Amino acid sequence: MKRKIIPYNPELKERAKELRKNMTLSEIMLWNELKRKQLKGFDFDRQRPIDNYIVDFYCKDLMLAIEIDGESHIGKEEYDVTRQEKLEQYGVTLLRFDDLTVRQNLDSVVKEIEEWIDKNFPESSHHTLPGRITSDKKQTTFRRSRNNKVANKDAPRSKGADKNSPPGRGTNKSSPPGRG
Repeated sequence: MKRKIIPYNPELKERAKELRKNMTLSEIMLWNELKRKQLKGFDFDRQRPIDNYIVDFYCKDLMLAIEIDGESHIGKEEYDVTRQEKLEQYGVTLLRFDDLTVRQNLDSVVKEIEEWIDKNFPESSHHTLPGRITSDKKQTTFRRSRNNKVANKDAPRSKGADKNSPPGRGTNKSSPPGRG
């Protein structure tokens, strides 16, 4: 699927950068669920300029913007409606969540986003954790090793590794036990 290129005001780049450095608690909480393709394998940006606006989160592949309405939106309801209409003219869907809802019920917010994805992109419904979706859509499974580090179970083992040892651990007899 070819991505639609949406124009943006280059003068907003610096402001977006400032906003990324000064995220609210609810933005940080939701970002921790969206970053690194954790949500069904989709790549989200934070504080993304679109046209003359900056949205809290945006996924190009889904053409989905997510906004958290907190104190900065109080008294700006008319502006928000105009902004949403303009974004929709570009084909962008905007999901809005209340700041308090994100802080108190993050799981339901994430579930609502996942349900929107499943409804609008049913071919992506198999993109769920555990594991991450790679660019070729193959799901990679992860497991915890003895030292509690996450390891890719499909990764090749290091040279000289015992077949019973976790990936990346060799059989160096000179190392103390558990440090090989």
